[in-house]
Amino acid sequence: MAKDPIEARNRAGDYFKSGYNCAESIFLAFRDWLGMDVPGEMVRALTGFGGGLGHAGCACGALTGSAVVLGLLRGRTSAEESRDPAYTLARDFHDRFEANFGSTCCRSLNPHPFDTKEHLRNCLKITGGTAKLLADYLNEKGLAG
Repeated sequence: MAKDPIEARNRAGDYFKSGYNCAESIFLAFRDWLGMDVPGEMVRALTGFGGGLGHAGCACGALTGSAVVLGLLRGRTSAEESRDPAYTLARDFHDRFEANFGSTCCRSLNPHPFDTKEHLRNCLKITGGTAKLLADYLNEKGLAG
């Protein structure tokens, strides 16, 4: 049975509103939504992805956070394993994200100055929208449990 994508969207939005960045919010929301057995402290690894890689404005943090979630689901644990399952999922989701939002670049998605009210409002929409998109994708691929 498919899990509710609106719940994932709301969780991501709640984390963002509480002060986490876009990448952190995606990770934490899906850790909860999927019941993933990974330590919450792992959120530290996602901090630098916010703002398109530390406010560089490059790859959207919500997208890179989604790639981390996909890696946790289908990534490898040894060099002998194939990386293809994780690569395929990441690329497919990347393309879906780009088709949905029109870009994968933070500064294109959100042209407002970082951390202004307008920027944060737009980021909240992108983060929530990405969470729903990822939840729908995981349901479609049978990865939501």
